[in-house]
Amino acid sequence: MSFAHLHLHTEYSLLDGAARVKDVVAAAAADGQPAIAITDHGNLYGVVEFVEAATKAGVKPIIGIEAYVVEGSRVDRPVGSANRRYHMVLLAESQVGYRNLLQLSSKSFLEGYYYKPRMDLELLAEHSEGIIATSGCLGGMIPQLLAPDAGSEEGNKREAVRDFEAAVAVAGRFRDIYGRDNFFIELQDHGMEAQRRILPDLVEIASRIGAPLLATNDAHYTRREEHEAHDVLLCIQTGSHREDTNRLRFEGSEHYLKTAEEMQRLFPSDQFPKACENTLWIAERADVQIEFGRILLPHFPVPEGETEVSYLRKLVERGIRERYGAEPASEIWERVEHELKIIEEMGFPAYFLIVWDLIRYARENGI
Repeated sequence: MSFAHLHLHTEYSLLDGAARVKDVVAAAAADGQPAIAITDHGNLYGVVEFVEAATKAGVKPIIGIEAYVVEGSRVDRPVGSANRRYHMVLLAESQVGYRNLLQLSSKSFLEGYYYKPRMDLELLAEHSEGIIATSGCLGGMIPQLLAPDAGSEEGNKREAVRDFEAAVAVAGRFRDIYGRDNFFIELQDHGMEAQRRILPDLVEIASRIGAPLLATNDAHYTRREEHEAHDVLLCIQTGSHREDTNRLRFEGSEHYLKTAEEMQRLFPSDQFPKACENTLWIAERADVQIEFGRILLPHFPVPEGETEVSYLRKLVERGIRERYGAEPASEIWERVEHELKIIEEMGFPAYFLIVWDLIRYARENGI
């Protein structure tokens, strides 16, 4: 049995991911892994490069994001210890799911940005269709309730009181948002004491709410020996020195793109039922097609009874008469027809309407 990495940070996880897209894709292909996901922190910047590289290498690309999730409202701006955010992996299962990921990413920046682009439960529920979600790493909402002393990555400060039943309740809420087969309890083991301590809890929670398990490695670099380069990257991000003791750091050197065999040894099926197998189940289900080489433009809202073509023509004819009078010369109309025909053939009426609207607004508002 093979394995598919579904929690991976590339160089597009800015100053956090040290794995170059081409390198991780090549490593997955060399190991015979059938698919690989990109789940950068809070953004989808690397999707095009990732999809092109994976497709070329014969590895199925799965598009995802590791979201920053807040307990309250994304529009709130809490201070001090109340400013908590949690990690959660979201993967596109379908075209609808991919469009929802785009909406989530955009709204997290436009509506929820506060140090990081944040999402709340309301937003997650609004755009849940076609998405597979996981409980995330130690920085996730569920693991934080099980190991409240392990929240250093996001600087979360919570009273060090573990609450198993609260973790079960949160997991149940996510299962209700995404559906029984679309919310997975994520398991990780980088040799960290906190991770190993809560593994039995996570297995029990999955059993309690009827959610499948999922093994991941939260890869931030391609090969084990790159862990020091990754540590330097973290120092640049936080303005720290490597010798500083009180700084963001990843324990050990295990956050690399492990082979399928390594992952299966970490999560044997007798202890963690189908945790590795489920990565392949998700890989089979994920079906997102991104079309390259075609210009995609938004539709321009036109008055009732009009199309983009007819409305553009109406505006052009009005403008011609304003400039050349009620009876413009035939040469002008011939030129208009020639240019409108080219614009229509190229599929650009919406583009010209958008530019017209921008210029109109600027002139009307003295910009």
